Amino acid sequence: MTQRILVTSALPYANGPIHLGHLVEYLQTDIWVRFQKLRGRRCIYLCADDTHGTAIMISARKEGVSEEDLIARMQKAHLDDFTGFDIEFDNYGSTNSEETRQICQEVWAALRKADLVVEKEVTQLYDPVAGTFLADRFVKGTCPYCKTPDQYGDNCESCGRTYGPSDLIDPKSTLSGATPELRSARHLFVSIEKLHGFLEQWTQSGSLQPEVANYLKGHFLNQPLLDWDISRPAPYFGFEIPDSPGNYWYVWFDAPIGYIGSTLQWCKRHGERLDDWWRNPQTEIHHFIGKDITYFHTLFWPAMLKTAGFNLPAKVHIHGFLTVNGQKMSKSRGTFVRAATYLKHLDPAYLRYYYASKLTGGVEDIDLNLDEFAAKVNADLVGNVVNLAARTAKFLAKTGLSPEYPDDGGLFAQAAADGDAIAAAYDEGDYNRAMRLVLAAGDRANQFIERSAPWNLAKDPGKARQLQDVSTIGLNLFRQLAIYLAPVLPRLARQTGELMNQPITGWDDAKTPLVGKPVRRYEHMMVRLRREQVDAMIEESREKEPAVETTPAAAQDSDAPLKAEPLVENYISIDEFAKVDLRIARIVAAEDVPEAKKLLKLTLSLGGDVRRTVFAGIKAAYKPEQLVGRLVVCVVNLAPRQMKFGLSEGMVLASGPGGSEVYLLSPDAGAKPGERIH
Repeated sequence: MTQRILVTSALPYANGPIHLGHLVEYLQTDIWVRFQKLRGRRCIYLCADDTHGTAIMISARKEGVSEEDLIARMQKAHLDDFTGFDIEFDNYGSTNSEETRQICQEVWAALRKADLVVEKEVTQLYDPVAGTFLADRFVKGTCPYCKTPDQYGDNCESCGRTYGPSDLIDPKSTLSGATPELRSARHLFVSIEKLHGFLEQWTQSGSLQPEVANYLKGHFLNQPLLDWDISRPAPYFGFEIPDSPGNYWYVWFDAPIGYIGSTLQWCKRHGERLDDWWRNPQTEIHHFIGKDITYFHTLFWPAMLKTAGFNLPAKVHIHGFLTVNGQKMSKSRGTFVRAATYLKHLDPAYLRYYYASKLTGGVEDIDLNLDEFAAKVNADLVGNVVNLAARTAKFLAKTGLSPEYPDDGGLFAQAAADGDAIAAAYDEGDYNRAMRLVLAAGDRANQFIERSAPWNLAKDPGKARQLQDVSTIGLNLFRQLAIYLAPVLPRLARQTGELMNQPITGWDDAKTPLVGKPVRRYEHMMVRLRREQVDAMIEESREKEPAVETTPAAAQDSDAPLKAEPLVENYISIDEFAKVDLRIARIVAAEDVPEAKKLLKLTLSLGGDVRRTVFAGIKAAYKPEQLVGRLVVCVVNLAPRQMKFGLSEGMVLASGPGGSEVYLLSPDAGAKPGERIH
């Protein structure tokens, strides 16, 4: 039987601030840990800053400070951000610690003893401007497999394949922008292929989501596993390998070991044994990570743990990326929002709840739609949950709760029974389902209050006891919701305990109503979110373009396009133009048509389930992977045209003379698929 649960999130890199994309993971983990603790389970949440590597070294060099000073400053900034969002760690350490160094040496000795370490001559990319060998993540180029541009040097975010940075097409250093040179050095590798059978068994054992297990089996475990390059030559900020002077453990070697290093720090503070947490079958290890680091956490990391005799993860919870308004976060659009910027403008409870309402325990991406964000917070939290307390607590400030719980028609009992289903949803990471069950209970409670109308009872002194009973029911139903939402909204749970003079201490508090207790004067627990607050946050986050002295636009524009294609002089009427149905569409898929010289096959979404296939003559100007997710303008009532490649059901609008000079027309920000252009 499990007696201990140890939970980690991926270590944030100490070379930049926390942003809203990072927070998906840390909020997801914090909610899960808080739920486990509320259920009375012994659970600790451990994390640390990931502090080693070339980027830290270069940043410190640019700022004229030591690497230690740089990472100390960033750790404080990270903790300030996490604290602002009510994320509580039992220990937050650093990979640049003696504890992590100690565990690195222990794991390394085990790998050496198992004869899993080999040496090879490696031809590596070197930045001649920065004067350093380049870690994989500091080289970008085009993926050698799917040809997606702007990919890092270790794996492709588009197709998921792994490779070496020298395999990239047209690689560039992210440190200086220089084209790297190839230089050779001796590197140390771990041969995890020797553990292929174990890894195949473990990845299919239920510790991973089914889609992840199937992905690993179909893409990696169906062939020999590549050796893992785990060393870097000097200069490098990290731990020098004891039996290989001049070589340092690669950041991806010591980063996950940082989980154990952070645990060791916690154990030292609390007088506990590390082996009780990492070498004991009565401890469950749970990792929460993003899908971009699946490969490292599901193949290399288990191989290291197995070899060194540590517990294997009971579960690796893998989540998708965050998009904002259906697109990647963007500095130019202001949707790349830092945690600190958010906290200047908005209540952290809003984001905690919104993310919870979107997370299902699956690997799919979640979207922060800013319009929905404001509407959902106001409707669900303010209009449903907090509204119950606001409408009832004020009537109990003088009388307190009724001495006995009144007859409520079974509402409290029904919500108490819902607790098992809500708990199961939390346990499975399906916060979306948990939130829906909580809101359903809130709807029932609000309907009761509407029917009972305590505000009308308050006008009649003869109905004082009835008013007290109705308000007692309403406030107890609210308290149930606050308990169920405590993992998501810890501040609301604390406020509820203060209001009703009874702190929320456990999940089972929702099974018993409070009676006969005084109620404090009600104070606002949460206010409505105003859209202008969101807009102000986005505006502050928007990357300002430098002002450029320009001459009037008309003076710059060439008349060459008009000479090439003169204006059409045979006019049409507005009625004729109105016959053309122009719509906003999103490209949801794009693929090459090998047998066609000019065509790409586009699948367009016009909103909902409406799809159209269009063959567009833009092959010379665009690669398919550049188009997915882009909004375009489409003629949707053009008669379908049967081509030998398939049926074309419309036309996307573009300008330019043709060939590589074709420019798709895009709508302004805020346009939505399906909207008609007038």
